Amino acid sequence: MKAIPESRMAALIESHEVILLDAYGVLVNLESALAGASQLIDVLNDTGRDYYIVSNSASKLAENAARQYRSFGLAIAPERIITAGSLLIPYFQEHALIGARCCVLGTGDSRELARRAGADVLDAAAVRSGADFEVLIIADQAFAPFWDTFDAVLGSLFRRLDAGKAVRLVLPNPDLIYPRAGGFGFTSGSLALILEAVLARRYPGQSGLRCEPLGKPHAMIFSEAARRAGGGRMVMIGDQLETDILGANRFGIDSVLLLGGVSLESASAEAQPTFLLRSLDV
Repeated sequence: MKAIPESRMAALIESHEVILLDAYGVLVNLESALAGASQLIDVLNDTGRDYYIVSNSASKLAENAARQYRSFGLAIAPERIITAGSLLIPYFQEHALIGARCCVLGTGDSRELARRAGADVLDAAAVRSGADFEVLIIADQAFAPFWDTFDAVLGSLFRRLDAGKAVRLVLPNPDLIYPRAGGFGFTSGSLALILEAVLARRYPGQSGLRCEPLGKPHAMIFSEAARRAGGGRMVMIGDQLETDILGANRFGIDSVLLLGGVSLESASAEAQPTFLLRSLDV
């Protein structure tokens, strides 16, 4: 990585009107808040600085994410949480998918996010029985029974494609891994890679068999943050070069890599951060 200037959290708050923060790996892991997160959120709330949690998660409704954050000591209001799952609402509107029959791989909240977008969501039993669907949303890896469900979905896809019917594949969260206590875990982006590889082998040369990603590094989630903020200089603080940093750079805002997270370095010049940050301490 080329020489990149370091910054401090207080300086970033002073020089930017809107602070965007990744969730997992920056503020929290699955078990608790990370170092400095509680103090930072308190400072942002007390000073009235505009901020948003910009997360690739598609596993929780904003109100449930806020409840979990509160249990970790982070007083974050639901309206400050922008998740990739919430982008299903504008996505379904833009692509005229209201009422589409939809299979959702993920949590109960993942299915509710799709319902709020206007999808006709299959229940778990229908998915495992191989019911037909027009849209597949790979929202999260937390579904059970895992392989039985994944195998049933694959069979449904094959039957639909063999019959010459179109299917739309949607990937709200393109992350490949996520940080957890003591290590990392696979997430929905890795499942999408498996599915795409299988479809490419069975249907070589057929177009439209790739998942459409919604979250970082793609622009939609940053556009939603800009819409909610209503203006002001923004900065994105994250721990992944290929999602947080690349997405912010492409959107034209400052990017900050919090050291010690998922990313170590990137071969892409486009994924180099504006600043490095050693801690969230204010």
